[in-house]
Amino acid sequence: MEHVTEKQDHQTRVKQATEAGKAKQNPDAAFRLGYHLMAPSGWINDPNGLVFYKEQYHVFYQHHPYDETWGPMHWGHAVSDDLVHWRHLPVALAPGDAFDQSGCFSGSAVDDDGVLTLIYTGHNVVNQETDELYQNQNIARSVDGVTFEKSEANPVIPAQPVGMQRDFRDPKVWKEDGSWKMVVGSTEAGKGQVLLYQSSDLENWEYQGILAKHNGGNEGYMWECPDFFKLDGKHVLLLSPQGIEPEGNRFHNLYQTGSLIGEMRDGEFVRGAFTELDYGHDFYAVQTFLDGKGRRIAIGWMDMWESPMPSQQEGWSGALTLPRELNLSPAGKLRMKPVEELQLLRVTEEQLKQNEISGTFLIDGQSNQLELEFDIDLTISAANIFGVNVCCSSDGSERSTIQINRSKGTITLDRSYSGIGVSGARTAPIEIGESLHVRLFIDRSSIEIFINEGETVMTSRIYPKESSTGIEFFTEEGTMKLRSAHLYQLKNSWLTD
Repeated sequence: MEHVTEKQDHQTRVKQATEAGKAKQNPDAAFRLGYHLMAPSGWINDPNGLVFYKEQYHVFYQHHPYDETWGPMHWGHAVSDDLVHWRHLPVALAPGDAFDQSGCFSGSAVDDDGVLTLIYTGHNVVNQETDELYQNQNIARSVDGVTFEKSEANPVIPAQPVGMQRDFRDPKVWKEDGSWKMVVGSTEAGKGQVLLYQSSDLENWEYQGILAKHNGGNEGYMWECPDFFKLDGKHVLLLSPQGIEPEGNRFHNLYQTGSLIGEMRDGEFVRGAFTELDYGHDFYAVQTFLDGKGRRIAIGWMDMWESPMPSQQEGWSGALTLPRELNLSPAGKLRMKPVEELQLLRVTEEQLKQNEISGTFLIDGQSNQLELEFDIDLTISAANIFGVNVCCSSDGSERSTIQINRSKGTITLDRSYSGIGVSGARTAPIEIGESLHVRLFIDRSSIEIFINEGETVMTSRIYPKESSTGIEFFTEEGTMKLRSAHLYQLKNSWLTD
């Protein structure tokens, strides 16, 4: 038998994975999203390798192409010219080599002088029954942005520093002052931390120490998916801690995603408290990148571990959020707002003529792919509780409720009647001033809400019937005055070869 090299074997696995994903895709599935990043079929979770490369946006993601449940992780791949219209590319990475036997876990991507380079965690299960495993860091390169070859130097970081626990994953790499920097999620003595490395060539890495660690409070036992960058004069560390306990209205998902904001002083990251980045049911593992316009853009996984996933009955599960531009408010709060390119999705525009709501105001006959944007004048609105129901059925059995409590300064997203499988409410703080700006996106089985230019954001999956398309404004004991309200029907965004 002719010897098969590792390079040939990897490309065979990539081809098989790509063909498997294509063979099972069902574009007419009821819950399948129209304008969000997702795989042709199968399972996806974390976004990986977000990068602006050769004037295009590349997004990779954790992917199991053979089943709609989690399994040996591959890297799926999509590309766009405008952050709106996406095209699937072949699977980029497939596990099975000596350094990534059980999965190509999360990581990042960089443009290394024209060579698109992926940096990822190799997941290696030694004994599944005893849960014995190890993790390392690896790289793969591509000159065409499509076909990737794993480096002969792998693993480029064979193991975590001596004495640390086995969790050692999710490298985020960037270039700073002529050197490559890497942050990696880790844990020590049951407390989360982020490690810092440095390299001149992406293959030889030197450990620089702990960038940030658990402060002794409620900050979790493992810090996944770190991302470190400068923004508006501050340093920001994004991370996804596991093990944070609920506190009041905060931290009610299984795991959290949020930020630590501070500054570097004499090589030390001096930071504030951990703050959630998105208050919905389904947001995790966010990653950011700088694009050609100098914007810091974030995309997260639009699901959550152990969440109901009715779409699995359709042969797929998991999606990524809309791209969001990050900035800091004058008060130093991290904001996420939809990128301006999303206006390209708009097909029709309707300006609502009803500008004063008392009780309820119903708009029938909408689609399940839409954007709703409105401003509430709080100086002349008398109601204390008001909001909007979306994805409403004609018989009243289905609706997703966005309710604002003025006196408490909160917004609540209630999924009690949001369709198959899902339930529960999430509540977040909002700033109450003279007005309130609300912008929300519906895409068949998802909802994303942005308050006051992204100061408060909520992302959740919902699974209503295709016929549940009504929109209903409501108030309790008083009126709500709308300064303006616009409704946009949105188109599908996937391109075919």
